[in-house]
Amino acid sequence: MSVAALIVAAGRGVRAGGDLPKQYRRVKGQTILWHTVNQFISHEGVDHIQVAIHPDDHAYYENALGTLLQNAKLLPPTHGGATRQESVLLGLLELRKVAPDTVMIHDAARPFVSADLISRLIAHNAEGAIAALPVVDTLKRAEGGALIETVDRTGLWRAQTPQAFRFSALLAAHENARGENLTDDAAVAQTAGLKVVIVEGDADNFKLTTEADFKMAEQLMTQGNLETRIGQGFDVHRFDDGDSVTLCGIVIPHDQGLKGHSDADVGLHALTDALLGAIGEGDIGAHFPPSEEKWRGAPSHVFLAHAADLVSQRQGRILNVDITLICEAPKISSHRTEMREKIAQILAIESDRVSVKATTTERLGFTGRGEGIAAQAIAAVEIPHD
Repeated sequence: MSVAALIVAAGRGVRAGGDLPKQYRRVKGQTILWHTVNQFISHEGVDHIQVAIHPDDHAYYENALGTLLQNAKLLPPTHGGATRQESVLLGLLELRKVAPDTVMIHDAARPFVSADLISRLIAHNAEGAIAALPVVDTLKRAEGGALIETVDRTGLWRAQTPQAFRFSALLAAHENARGENLTDDAAVAQTAGLKVVIVEGDADNFKLTTEADFKMAEQLMTQGNLETRIGQGFDVHRFDDGDSVTLCGIVIPHDQGLKGHSDADVGLHALTDALLGAIGEGDIGAHFPPSEEKWRGAPSHVFLAHAADLVSQRQGRILNVDITLICEAPKISSHRTEMREKIAQILAIESDRVSVKATTTERLGFTGRGEGIAAQAIAAVEIPHD
């Protein structure tokens, strides 16, 4: 059974404050949309992820997801509509390209959806199943500020997302409900006569709407059992024929090139090893063996992005990275800012978390003799631990 997640992120809501739609605001260094998408990417039961965004938000979207964009599960975004219901329909129509058996509809502004809740919804053998919580507070009806009656809460539930359905049935239901204004996908499904059951939700799976919600989200993410890990990396490449070198993702004109199976970027190679070392994932050669022809001439940003993605899959974040390039030539100083910005872009972190330095060995050793370039790197990451 194939499963797709459709994440609705086309809203323009700014009630929580700030100039950006709430799904693009950052909490603990990453956007809300990043946290939400990462929960589904990390779940082994989810095969495809489709995000519906506002037509004006492509730049926000790409900046928000960073290295997650390279994950094979994530499909190209589709445009949402004027209403949530229309956005879901447009997302379902786009998902016909992969035709999943089950589709899960989820709000982008619910970043605390748990793997357990996703699993329970996938496992439920029904036409539709929604996450929901029983109403436990006393309910009152009022008019003009005056209480009128107490409402019986028996049998009342607070609906959440994800809401899971058989894909073909939900698509047909949404197509039949065009032009109506229904509150959620369960209502659309019920209008079409589908049976929808309740799977108990999670109190932490709340929707971020107000500034108070964002403060609570920050607290929840900070309360987790986190530890800081440090990794180091070192790499060397000899000079060879050529007219440029690639260092930290930037092509620099030079009277020689660097010899290597890939593009021989010593800076990114050292940094990739540092990130892999911080999370105990071996070294660059284990993930990208030089014996494999497909990596010949490969750009090293692919290797670094892979290491960053592994950090993300561990629910971690990169705190900072520091690279030292060791060579007599070429001169690095005029390229340092561009290198920092390039690395920050690859890692989806702020540029002030990236340091690039250069030094010589005072004409000593192979770098001093101009035979090659060396690089060393250190990376600090924060990841949950048991």
